[in-house]
Amino acid sequence: MASIRPLPPFQPDLHERAWASIPHPNLPLLATAHAKSVTVFSLATLSSHSSLTGGHSRSIRSVTWEPGLPPHKLCLVTGSFDSTAGLWRWDGDGQGGLGGMETMETDVTARAVAERDGGNMGDRERHDDDNDWDFTLVLEGHESEIKSCAFSPSGAYLATCSRDKTIWIWEDVGAGGPSGPADDEWETLAILNEHEGDVKAVAWCPDVPGRNSRRRYSSDVLASASYDNTVRIWREDADAEWVCVAVLEGHGGTVWGLAWESPRLDAHGGGGHFPRLLTYSADATTRIWTLREDEEHHDQDKGHGGGGGGHALGGIPNTMRRSLREDWDCTAILPQVHSRDIYAAAWSSQSGLVASAGSDGTIALYREVQRPPPRANDAAAAANHGTAPKDEEAEPEQQLPPSPAGPSTTSWELLATVPNAHGPYEINHITWCRRYDAAAGARRGQEEMLVTTGDDGLVRPWEVRLGASGHRAEGADMDEAHDKW
Repeated sequence: MASIRPLPPFQPDLHERAWASIPHPNLPLLATAHAKSVTVFSLATLSSHSSLTGGHSRSIRSVTWEPGLPPHKLCLVTGSFDSTAGLWRWDGDGQGGLGGMETMETDVTARAVAERDGGNMGDRERHDDDNDWDFTLVLEGHESEIKSCAFSPSGAYLATCSRDKTIWIWEDVGAGGPSGPADDEWETLAILNEHEGDVKAVAWCPDVPGRNSRRRYSSDVLASASYDNTVRIWREDADAEWVCVAVLEGHGGTVWGLAWESPRLDAHGGGGHFPRLLTYSADATTRIWTLREDEEHHDQDKGHGGGGGGHALGGIPNTMRRSLREDWDCTAILPQVHSRDIYAAAWSSQSGLVASAGSDGTIALYREVQRPPPRANDAAAAANHGTAPKDEEAEPEQQLPPSPAGPSTTSWELLATVPNAHGPYEINHITWCRRYDAAAGARRGQEEMLVTTGDDGLVRPWEVRLGASGHRAEGADMDEAHDKW
């Protein structure tokens, strides 16, 4: 039905634990966090472009690209075990603009060669003299290591989260100054402290046209995952205060991370349903949550019970304003494949496929399919099938409590797995990105591939082939060692 085939690994081998690899939103670049550095790889050559070193005193755990910049300007934020976030900029303006990504690729590759010839760039003065990446700002405030950082879709906000159980939201107030983004000045907008454990990850909902039509609060939506086994949804209210509007409960272990679905269009090409949220956990499950958008539920004053629902607050302390409360339902649990913690999952913006990976070293690939209409004899057939082996049971989402939003019309099926994808090592991160390498041929810039990042220091790309014909996945249109987590 589908296959996942290895492509040549990115070079060079990092020879140390690598945490995550984040593709640039528009350019053929991939930023990988490892030790006290970030290596920027070219998706065209599958080799190193440049390095960011000398800014942190401990390992860099996470990295995020600032969106919306001109193609000749780059900005990265790094989150570190040293409890700070660093802001880095690369300015190619002196190269006469991009004229296309090829110009930038040539320039950065030349700098990377010079850096390799010069040896270790850990010395801060040499890094400055190289005139490559500039370490321009340190964001301080967290009391413990930063686990995750993420820019909002517009780039106006940055969210960071930490082992100190807090989420900080920062605003770039210098971007509109006379000198543009070079005037780096950031202010703290909010400190969110309602989680009862480490906050493992934050993720902003992608832009959805018309999603703010009710004008109850701002269009920016932030989700956070925690060691307390919950996910929280945050919004900015009419008083410019960030508040928790939902607590998603159901996982039986640490929620390691989350990923938003890409915006779905309605039949008229406008904003359709609100994006769903995918969460993955130490309980070895991946869940999908759906916002209950029926207006009547926003005004309900009674409490809700039942498992698997984001509206049940349980006994978790919160300052949620009742008027802003949202109801989220767990509408799917993907077929279970992993035997241990799921550290990463990615939801393709092109194909809608979901890939997951984690502590067991396995990659799993899933597809959402339309559920056939029920037949009259389905109940009887199900009753006579009670002795089926575990891997032949009905779709997991059928075991969920009925959702007030109505029954789901889709289910998820397992397409393929790759055991021991990084040998005996754990996989820390998985992501989708477009292919720009020569082997992609005419599909360059359209075809998707998977990229995994592991404890072995390898960043591995994977070709995904679907269907009996084997066509490749593409879009519809074009003590840190011990305390690893």
